[in-house]
Amino acid sequence: MTGQLHLNAFLMGVGHHEAAWRHPATEPADLGSVAHFQRLAQIAERGTFDSVFLADSVQVAGDVEHTAAERFEPLTLLSAIAAATSRIGLIGTVSTGYSEPYNLARQFASLDHISGGRAGWNIVTTAGDRSAQNFGLDGARAHADRYRRATEFVDVATALWDSWEDEAPVRDRASGRYVDPERVHEISHDGEFFRVRGPLNSIRSRQGRPVLVQAGSSEDGKAFAAAHAEAVFTAQQTLGDARDFYRDLKARAVAAGRAPSSIAVLPGIVPVLGATAAEADRLAAELDDLIVPARAVAQLSEMIGVDLSGRPLDAPLPPLPSVERINGAKSRFELVRDLAARERLTLRQLLGRLGGGRGHQVVVGTPERIADHIEQWYAAGAADGFNVMPPLLPSGLEAFVDNVVPELRRRGLFRTEYAGTTLRDHLGFARPENRFAHAQEGEGRSVSA
Repeated sequence: MTGQLHLNAFLMGVGHHEAAWRHPATEPADLGSVAHFQRLAQIAERGTFDSVFLADSVQVAGDVEHTAAERFEPLTLLSAIAAATSRIGLIGTVSTGYSEPYNLARQFASLDHISGGRAGWNIVTTAGDRSAQNFGLDGARAHADRYRRATEFVDVATALWDSWEDEAPVRDRASGRYVDPERVHEISHDGEFFRVRGPLNSIRSRQGRPVLVQAGSSEDGKAFAAAHAEAVFTAQQTLGDARDFYRDLKARAVAAGRAPSSIAVLPGIVPVLGATAAEADRLAAELDDLIVPARAVAQLSEMIGVDLSGRPLDAPLPPLPSVERINGAKSRFELVRDLAARERLTLRQLLGRLGGGRGHQVVVGTPERIADHIEQWYAAGAADGFNVMPPLLPSGLEAFVDNVVPELRRRGLFRTEYAGTTLRDHLGFARPENRFAHAQEGEGRSVSA
């Protein structure tokens, strides 16, 4: 544990509980409201959160009849949020599986400039055949192939963000010289998946480049995170598992030549808050009673890559395949499998446990109880902070900011005000050095070469 903890607000529609849209505390029409998301970001900024985060999917997932499936494209929405906020970081999800590095680098560079250096990219590889079928493919690439593509994708994107050195803009009106062409570089990439000449048509941003975020916890995912990620969103159900993941990832970072402090590990937490324990329990029960079993089974089937439709709800899970046979999200498959076995849950009980956060830790109780959980995991070396996933929005985020954040501040765990202006400032990360600034002869041609 070093410094103070970090908090990210995961903005998922009108709440992370799968039945959130049915609860009277929410307004389902807010799913299509820019003002709703701007308000959420403003609440999180009032609580001095490091960042807000938007997940994304390139398909309609699960049971469309019962799922509040509409969503904004993240970078478009984050640009609108940037105009309504001034300090909070803005993290958006874009898939390496169904994007191109040059377009992505341009989009995130634009968001970084629009926001004054507050952008972050959540890197996903996208499992699932339905997503692939929206892009002219029959099915998803193999797990290892997705991560090879992602590795090359990130290498290209970061090179493009570096393709203009900080000193490149001259803007000398008298001479008519806008840039120093020796400080603008073609990247001349020719790899397995991509051929990109460069340079990017955008200068370097205030924070150098967007913060790189990742959420995979499989072996391939952890290897990728150790090499590239600066923040990692993760899901663990127990303190022991969280501590093991934390230590493993930090050790992998060291083996990759990085400092342990160069990666912030942020497990998800779903805080179901009440002024009393009984009030929190009532809210949790209300939400679980609103779950539509058919919808929950469809979502779980998609989550773990195993069709559970038609299974008896009051029986245990059927025998599951080995993780090696899963081409989807391997780490989430293992989490669900282990949770069901460890607590001997029926399918119905498992759906209830997953309904609040899709495998993330659900903590039900008073603000002090939530703060105790956060402090315990943080002090035990299981987290550098948390990915806060309120079950209802905006009420759950407001309750966290108004009640849990003051308790964390009282304990000396969390900031009372922002010390910097960029997302890197909030996370305590230095501005990355430009790879071309001290390049040897022949490494990255300038546009004048």
